[in-house]
Amino acid sequence: MAILGTVLHLSPVVFATSTSRPFLPNQTHRTKPTTNSLSSPITSLKKCKTIDELKLFHHSLAKQGLDNDVSAITKLVARSCELGTRESLTFARQLFDISYGSRYMYNSLIRGYASSGLCEEALLLFLRMMIDGVSPDKYTFPFGLSACAKSRTIRDGVQIHGLIVRMDYAKDLFVQNSLVHFYAECGDLVCARKVFDGMPQRNVVSWTSMICGYARRGFAEEAVDLFFEMMRSEDVRPNSVTMVCVISACAKLEDLEIGEKVHAFISSSGVEVNDVMVSALVDMYMKCNDNDTAKQLFEQYGARNLDLCNAMASNYVRQGLTKEALDVLSLMMDSGVRPDRISTLSAISSCSQLKNVLLGKSCHGYVLRNGFESWDNVSNALIDMYMKCRKQDTAVKIFDRMMNKTVVTWNSIIAGYIENGDVDAAWETFNTMPEKNIVSWNTIIGGLVQEGMFEEAIEVFRSMQSEEGVDADGVTMMSIASACGHLGALDLAKWIYYYVEKNKIQLDVKLGTTLVDMFSRCGDPETALSIFDGLANRDVSAWTAAIRAMAMSGNAERAIGLFDEMIEQGLKPDGVVFVGALTACSHGGLVQQGKEIFESMEKVHGVSPEEVHYGCMVDLLGRAGLLEEALQLIKSMPLEPNDVIWNSLLAACRVQGNVEMAAYAAGKIQVLAPERTGSYVLLSNVYASAGRWNDVAKVRLSMKEKGLRKPPGTSLIEIRGKTHEFTSGDESHPEMPQIEAMLDEVSRELGHVPDLSSVLMDVDEQEKRFMLSRHSEKLAMAFGLISSNKGTRIRIVKNLRVCSDCHSFAKSASKVYNREIVLRDNNRFHFISQGKCSCNDFW
Repeated sequence: MAILGTVLHLSPVVFATSTSRPFLPNQTHRTKPTTNSLSSPITSLKKCKTIDELKLFHHSLAKQGLDNDVSAITKLVARSCELGTRESLTFARQLFDISYGSRYMYNSLIRGYASSGLCEEALLLFLRMMIDGVSPDKYTFPFGLSACAKSRTIRDGVQIHGLIVRMDYAKDLFVQNSLVHFYAECGDLVCARKVFDGMPQRNVVSWTSMICGYARRGFAEEAVDLFFEMMRSEDVRPNSVTMVCVISACAKLEDLEIGEKVHAFISSSGVEVNDVMVSALVDMYMKCNDNDTAKQLFEQYGARNLDLCNAMASNYVRQGLTKEALDVLSLMMDSGVRPDRISTLSAISSCSQLKNVLLGKSCHGYVLRNGFESWDNVSNALIDMYMKCRKQDTAVKIFDRMMNKTVVTWNSIIAGYIENGDVDAAWETFNTMPEKNIVSWNTIIGGLVQEGMFEEAIEVFRSMQSEEGVDADGVTMMSIASACGHLGALDLAKWIYYYVEKNKIQLDVKLGTTLVDMFSRCGDPETALSIFDGLANRDVSAWTAAIRAMAMSGNAERAIGLFDEMIEQGLKPDGVVFVGALTACSHGGLVQQGKEIFESMEKVHGVSPEEVHYGCMVDLLGRAGLLEEALQLIKSMPLEPNDVIWNSLLAACRVQGNVEMAAYAAGKIQVLAPERTGSYVLLSNVYASAGRWNDVAKVRLSMKEKGLRKPPGTSLIEIRGKTHEFTSGDESHPEMPQIEAMLDEVSRELGHVPDLSSVLMDVDEQEKRFMLSRHSEKLAMAFGLISSNKGTRIRIVKNLRVCSDCHSFAKSASKVYNREIVLRDNNRFHFISQGKCSCNDFW
């Protein structure tokens, strides 16, 4: 409720020019003025520095019979207000209440209350002043507006603005500046600018209030523009406060060029440089990634400036340069500067990033010795540090002891649980939170996606929308898009994209890249590329997602074209984009181009090939039948080949039927990663293809002894928004009779002759035919044919590589039933239409 709600209805009293005033009931004992006023200034009053000295001074006045002297009491009230403590303000109010309340006394007390943050008391006294018929002046209004600005009570401030206009103070520069400041602090920048633009003349306070209002409210560009307008349009020189606000705006813009211009102006204009300004400059340069200039300023002004040290350290932490952050803090302590809570936060955050629990414990001890544990941010940082250092029990103890658990605290403990893989504890804590914000939802959704619980993440998102009514942001949609991409659910992907557009969620490069990846994983490379083309700013990650989308869809030429286009635009490729380009060459059989790209990595682009790049080359050469060349590449590696590289060679041997090299590669894998199930399965398949059933039995016995088990083939298909899962050999689906009937019909219509070599078990032909008919992708295809409308596309996601028989079956079915079939296995997409596949039977 607005405190000044009745002020504008008091016009007969407020605008009275007479000195007579109606008394309130509690004013009957107020002392009337005496004629005995002090003729000379009370110089000793200025020396009073404490409340005890003020009271002693008052006592001396009483002993001299001057305790009723208006001039003396007025000065005593003013001096008490200047001290600004609660006790001194209480003393001033006591004197005021028994005295003749002059306008000067009112102004002193209102100003004192406002300066000390006692805004309600200031506004109540303002109201009493109006009721008492004491007319406010050009000083009263700014003091009252200051109280409104600090307490963000915009309604009361608007009431005061109305009084200002009616009492003809609206043209006073001091009052106008206060109005600009009030509206800016309350976030009403439109009204602030309206007052500012209507000022016939402006001084540095006017410009600074408006510039700082823009800077503090996130309108950094407007703040900088107004600063340069100030430089051009009027003969007003900025002060240090102006410059700090402009510098902070440049930091938010991360615009180094403008920041350097502002810094150059400071150097040439003669503006006094203080510690706060230097700290702001350091912060700006580090936000603009010009650490060298920031370091020069730091060295120039020394390490004895606490704010400057904090700016350096916190920015180093933000950049992940934890060693440099700790060096700054160490230098600060060597210079005799005692770390405050901000310094401690930087130190704890550095320990979190380094996962250095010993140093973290030292910081914790410093926190306890200095009483910083009561500060929420410090305790939250400690929770984060201990969680990152895998000391979950200690983090939970800190959490349990905290008296004031903010939503940030709850979010910190949930994020810690998720980082430690304890999703159950995270979920339980999330459900007991007294208050949730968007970060809480994003944390739990992101944690579920991180743990591979994609369907659960999507269910939580739906609950967030329907039950809680929380609006998603870009971070939410990145997690949900990632979950959708792993599920391969195209209908959901389309809805997610529609949701982003409908709710006008900013499509920045991170969200855009995630959407590109989502659509590529869902088998819609056209939409993926369309989103990529629409991105205003495309970094290497965005190009990588687009290249990977083309590679997965079998469009190797387009993938390499995108790679070349990225290079032409001057972007420096990283190791990840080279993986995408080499994968495209592997899927498309582009051996020569793959070799050229691999050779260019270090020679042209300065990127040293890592194990993953060698693995791509082994896969490329192996698919092309160049097994000896692939083996020589492995042996020539400057790195020790890992199990993934040997597994790529083993998989190529499976395709090419090279039993001896397969056994050699498998032997290497069993030494490096004896628990790797896939290598045993591949070797068993190689032996089975060659008819070496005794060797098959030995491999499977070895797996059994080691407790290893081949994962069953599973396939997912989405029908009318619902995902159905099929497992090879499983006949438990409720519509299994209809599925069997469709499989029989397809076999008759197609005249399909099963490829029995795809069954790598020593059983008779009839059993092999039956086993092939129960492969998970065949069951999913048959279900799709009976459950979807004619002519609609069938989409299937399989967890393993599709076998040659199912691949042939899908091609025939697409032609006979006039269906497009999109089959995603664990390696790539197969877009099958009219009997042809995008992989050109090369996979």
